[in-house]
Amino acid sequence: MTNSESNGAASTALPIHIQGLTKRYGKLHALDAVDLDIRSGEFLTLLGPSGSGKTTLLMAIAGFNRPDAGSIRFGDEEVILKPPHKRDVGMVFQSYALFPHMSVAGNIAFPLKLRGVSEKECAERVNEALETVQLSGLGERGIDQLSGGQRQRVALARAFVFRPRILLMDEPLSALDKKLRERMQIELKHLHRQLGVTTVYVTHDQREALTMSDRIAVINHGRLAQVDTPEAIYNHPANAFVADFIGESTMVPLSRDASGSLSFAGQRITDKAYEDTAEGWSLVVRPERLFLADTAGVDPEKTAVFDVTVRESVFQGETAFVLVDIGDDTELALRFGTGSAEATGGLKPGDRARVGLLREDAIVIPRERQP
Repeated sequence: MTNSESNGAASTALPIHIQGLTKRYGKLHALDAVDLDIRSGEFLTLLGPSGSGKTTLLMAIAGFNRPDAGSIRFGDEEVILKPPHKRDVGMVFQSYALFPHMSVAGNIAFPLKLRGVSEKECAERVNEALETVQLSGLGERGIDQLSGGQRQRVALARAFVFRPRILLMDEPLSALDKKLRERMQIELKHLHRQLGVTTVYVTHDQREALTMSDRIAVINHGRLAQVDTPEAIYNHPANAFVADFIGESTMVPLSRDASGSLSFAGQRITDKAYEDTAEGWSLVVRPERLFLADTAGVDPEKTAVFDVTVRESVFQGETAFVLVDIGDDTELALRFGTGSAEATGGLKPGDRARVGLLREDAIVIPRERQP
């Protein structure tokens, strides 16, 4: 696709405005009064566990299910009552939904023929789409002659060949092996940059969401738990669910020390002012933010240091995982890069060590009310 074409796609990309969207199945709220604005041309990921409502929301945008209440607007146009084929969105399904009796080119051309595009223009657009997804020369192949990654690219090409202003994807990489999946994440990110189309992507894989998205909408029990950039969601989770679902973490309760600062295990955690609440505050401990204080120069004004006992040390290839006991049956996890033989300090189960956390790296969230 040429630069002018990709710029044209970006200029016609549509924002999506969702207000009060509700979908019930009996007494279950699959979507519970969801409000969400998706910006023109952005890559937004709907992220959540199974049953969270993310696919229900995507299918409502596509028109494959009818919400019980609420509004969905593409730009200024209300589409809540429009059938799927009139919404003019590109869709990539988890199963790809390719036609096995058609060639690669036939599959990609299908939405163009439905729209009455001439044979000549259809051939030109199919060739452009094949080039965009790096499948040039494979147009005459059968679907059964393609690898999983190639089939995924055909599904993508079919979804954008008619130049939709909105592209929807439902876990399109879930059937691929880990190595190919990670490569395709980068390729999809690059493709989105080329096309400039507003993209809504569903996944339950938090690393995939962090890798690909401009913003992430974390969904739980049919409600939006947080909508923000990958960096903000990882570094500043809004609540315990987001902190636990995005990345590895341990959550421990904080108390007030004599000076009024929030503390844990006798160590001041932060100098920031946090007002008292009924439930209090919790510390989110990310494994990669802890380090061995015995092997680094430690500034006590900037660092909380804990005496720990090593429970387990496991080599996992590019990283090593160390589980430590901080007392009172509280365990913390540390994760180190393995580029150096000294990365974990040679820790073995039963060893005593000192573990540090920079106070500027402390993540503090409201403690959740106990049932």
